[in-house]
Amino acid sequence: MAFIDYYKILGIEKSATEKDIKAAYRKLARQYHPDLNPNDTEANKKFQQINEANEVLSDPEKRKKYDKYGENWQHGEEYEKYAQQQRAQSGRQYSGFGTGQGQGFENFEDFSGGSDFSDFFQSMFGGGGGRSGGRQARYRGQDYNAELKLTLKDISETHKQTLAINGKNIRITIPAGVENGQIIKIAGHGGPGVNGGPTGDLYITFLVAADQNFKREGANLYTTAKLDLYTAILGGEVTIDTLSGKVKIKVAPETQNNSTIRLKGKGLPVYKHEGHSGDLLVTYDIQMPTNLTEKQKELFTELSKSK
Repeated sequence: MAFIDYYKILGIEKSATEKDIKAAYRKLARQYHPDLNPNDTEANKKFQQINEANEVLSDPEKRKKYDKYGENWQHGEEYEKYAQQQRAQSGRQYSGFGTGQGQGFENFEDFSGGSDFSDFFQSMFGGGGGRSGGRQARYRGQDYNAELKLTLKDISETHKQTLAINGKNIRITIPAGVENGQIIKIAGHGGPGVNGGPTGDLYITFLVAADQNFKREGANLYTTAKLDLYTAILGGEVTIDTLSGKVKIKVAPETQNNSTIRLKGKGLPVYKHEGHSGDLLVTYDIQMPTNLTEKQKELFTELSKSK
């Protein structure tokens, strides 16, 4: 059975930090996402491997077991216990597990009479006809990973949304203010357990798309508003776009180009802090007049002489 190197799949070293893993996963997930590679079976296969690798390596406990037991980290501890029992009963020597990633189940004595590893493992834990005395071990179901694309408007308020996961509709609550790349766990919505084992969990990664009008930094939003020269000099009003709609604000006389104003509470809600929101910071972009009439040019000339 070929060993699957999760570190190689993500293109990182074994010493990679959580930040390195997250960055590598995001980059590859976008590259091989099914939406960008329709009808590409190889890309879809790669995408599944990337999700599987991220699922294990981004979880400190799972990563620790993977580094010790390799690909079959989920059942490594059960195998060790079984091996110890067999040594005590028969005195036979097992080659044991390596401590480094990349060894996994490759270094063991085959008690299955030459069958492949999957058959050996099945007879040992779940086949009913192996050396386990007919006792079937229970295993937790596989965790599922899914992605949900959202806009800034979507995350401006808490709402419910229905997802289709493996043919089942799951209704989830999306909290306001979630971050791009943030992952939430929906317990019990993964794969079914084996031999009565518990069901796996569902991990959903939120992908918040960049917005053409607003730049996000935490709960604060940044935008640019065009301002004509006359309003900038004399003062007046300007209409500003916000996530909740358009608002009119007063412009002070002699407003300078690239000056910024702050609209309190017009940013995004603060995640898990009900009633608290960030601000909207608006930078003025003063537009110079064009196609001036002769009269307007005379007025500007006269104004320039009055300096």
